[in-house]
Amino acid sequence: MPDSPLVPIIDGHNDVLLRMMQPGQDDPVAGFLEGEGRGHIDLPRAKAGGLAGGLFAIFVPSPHHRPDADGNFVAPEQASALNQTLAMARKLFELEARSQGQIKVCRNSIELQACIEQSIFAPVLHIEGAEGIGEDLDALHVLHQAGLRSLGPVWSRPNIFAHGVPFRVPHSPDIGPGLTDAGRALVRICNHLKILIDLSHMNEQGFWDTARLSDAPLVATHSNAHALSPHSRNLTDRQLDAIGESKGLVGINYGVLFLRDDGVRNLDTPLQIVVDHIRYIADRIGIERVALGSDFDGTTVPNELKDAAGLPRLIELMRQNGFDQISIERVAYRNWLDVLARTWGN
Repeated sequence: MPDSPLVPIIDGHNDVLLRMMQPGQDDPVAGFLEGEGRGHIDLPRAKAGGLAGGLFAIFVPSPHHRPDADGNFVAPEQASALNQTLAMARKLFELEARSQGQIKVCRNSIELQACIEQSIFAPVLHIEGAEGIGEDLDALHVLHQAGLRSLGPVWSRPNIFAHGVPFRVPHSPDIGPGLTDAGRALVRICNHLKILIDLSHMNEQGFWDTARLSDAPLVATHSNAHALSPHSRNLTDRQLDAIGESKGLVGINYGVLFLRDDGVRNLDTPLQIVVDHIRYIADRIGIERVALGSDFDGTTVPNELKDAAGLPRLIELMRQNGFDQISIERVAYRNWLDVLARTWGN
C-alpha cells in the first residue's frame, strides 16, 4: 500500500451500532474505542484507513430473522423498535462521551468539516427503517432534537410509511406499492426539519413518490448501479438520472451481493468492481453525484478490502483507474459535505 497521505473518507452507511448490541461483549464501547478486531469498524482501524466518520445507522432487525417464502421480512412492533432505537442511540452518545475528545456526533456540515480538519471522528445519527416512529411522528421530533439528521423510511420490508424493496436477484426494484399517506407526511416533515431522506431500501414506486414530493436532493446512501448488478436493491439508470437532476448523491455499497452481476456472496470478489460502479455512475450523472456508502458491519465485503483499515487500497485502485486527486477527494468526502450542507441548510 502506498505511503501517500490518507484521503479522509465520509461513509454513507455502517451498522456498527447494531453490532455493538450483540450479546457476548463485556464493554462494546471500550472495544470500539480501543480496537478489538470485531466486524469492520473500530476507532483504530478507522484512523488507519482514513475513515473520518459518516452516517451511523440505527437498524432494528425483524423479529423473524429469515424472510418468508416470498422473500419478505416482517417489521418489528413500534414500541419494541423505539426501545431498541433509543438503546442504539445511547451507544452512539456513549462513544462520544467516553472518547476523550476523539469522537464528536455531528449535527451540521460545519461541525463535520471541522472534525475532518481536526482529525476528530465524526458520526452522524441515522435511522434505517422508521419502525420506531409512530404515525403521530412524535418520536421523530424528539430524535431530531437528540441529533437525528438522516432517515431511511424503510428497510427491505413494509411498514406504515412505505414498502421496502425485497432482496431479489436478478430483479427490478419495481416491487410493490409506494408511499402511504403516513409516508407522505413523513417526507414532508423530514423536508421541514431538514432531515436527509435515504432512498436506499425504497422500492421503485416509493422512490418516485418521494422524488415527486421532496424538495431536497435525492440521496441513496448505500446503493449501486442496477446496470452492473441486477439486484432489486440497486438503482436503475432512470433512478440514477433523477438523482443527478436533483443534484443528489449515491453512496457506493461495498457488499458483494450488490456489486456482482450474479448476486453470489463470494468474498473473493475483486475490489475493482467497486471502482466499476463508481465509474459507471460518475460517467452517467457526474463525478459530483457519487460517493462511498460502505454498509460496513451490515454486509459481506470483498476480502481484498476486509475492513476500514483497507480503505487506502480502494483509493489507490481509483488512482490506478485514472481518477485524479480532485475526483478522488470528491468521491471520498467532498460530495458528502456538499449534499449534506444543501440538505441540512448549513
